[in-house]
Amino acid sequence: MRYEPPALESAAGPHAIINGKDVVNFASANYLGLTAHEKLLESSTSALEKYGVGSCGPRGFYGTIDVHLDCEARIAKFLGTSDSILYSYGLSTMFSTIPCFCKKGDIIVVDEGVHWGIQNGLYLSRSTIVYFKHNDMESLRNTLEKITAGNKRAKELRRYIVVEAVYQNSGQIAPLNEIIRLKEKYLFRVLLDESNSFGVLGRFGRGLTEYHGVPIEKVDIVTAAMGHALATEGGFCTGSSRVIDHQRLSSSGYVFSASLPPYLASAAITAINVLEDNPALITKLKENISVLWKGLSNIQGLSIASNPESPIVFLKLEMSTGSMKDDLQLLEAIADRALKEDSVFFVTSKRSTIDKCRLPVGIRLFVSAAHSDSDLLKASESLKRVSASVLMNQ
Repeated sequence: MRYEPPALESAAGPHAIINGKDVVNFASANYLGLTAHEKLLESSTSALEKYGVGSCGPRGFYGTIDVHLDCEARIAKFLGTSDSILYSYGLSTMFSTIPCFCKKGDIIVVDEGVHWGIQNGLYLSRSTIVYFKHNDMESLRNTLEKITAGNKRAKELRRYIVVEAVYQNSGQIAPLNEIIRLKEKYLFRVLLDESNSFGVLGRFGRGLTEYHGVPIEKVDIVTAAMGHALATEGGFCTGSSRVIDHQRLSSSGYVFSASLPPYLASAAITAINVLEDNPALITKLKENISVLWKGLSNIQGLSIASNPESPIVFLKLEMSTGSMKDDLQLLEAIADRALKEDSVFFVTSKRSTIDKCRLPVGIRLFVSAAHSDSDLLKASESLKRVSASVLMNQ
């Protein structure tokens, strides 16, 4: 039987309507709770009235609108980079950026746990792909050493390390300090995807570089989807002017796709302004993550695999059945019962047949600054009760 995910009948806020019933929503990456923020709604409405819905053309063919340029400048100013480039769709940012720079014959060293958007970009690049163990810096070091040691030709090739700041498939946070040290030692470039860390990590939400105190110019290419913390859509790449200018001529997702609807660019600008004016949102998000962690600390049959500061709380089975399909069925049974019995909505890390991620499947809860203490308590109590019941005989 084909699986049909629940359909939301309202905004994807901390609470949502499913089948006419109010549920606590942990399935949407609305990290800062901005989905229905008054200022974002006003900004989007004004932009709709001024520009209409869509641009009806790619950026290089009369699809560039002033608000696109304003958004790119706002992102660059917020992150402290020279320039930025907007993409119309979050995943297309990775689909396009990777093959824009990485070609056949190049070497890409990549974490085995990266999400499908990155995987597809790797495939399209036709580069030589070498995986290292998930978030394991010793494995990364050994991989880089093996590639470069005694290989005279390696120095003539373009070489990249590709990682996520917060891994969507585990909730782990990348140790950027060590990655940069290895990058500089072995002369690789780094492409960092900040989709789940932008607006979340760091004192002011500037992402993994701020979190680790690493100057952003040490990271060669930074990408991010805007559909999470910024509660809009599209994506961006930011970095040096040279990196950005190259994409304006050579990145397929930018050159051939209709540009981002102007109201979404306007909403992104407003979201960054709201974040900058309200750093307490990040503090509240951290507090909520801590409360949920505490509530799930003694859960039976499941263990928390994510980092304690990650907005993605990732739970995996303590005892796998040995089959990813069977593991997923157990986890989906937990999610289904939590929704039906307790009105708590969360999702499993369900993967398509073309997703090559090598990590265990699990339950994924996206924590929001807009969740209340009672929401977090309800989720933890539901998960503990339902998982104990479902996994009792396993």
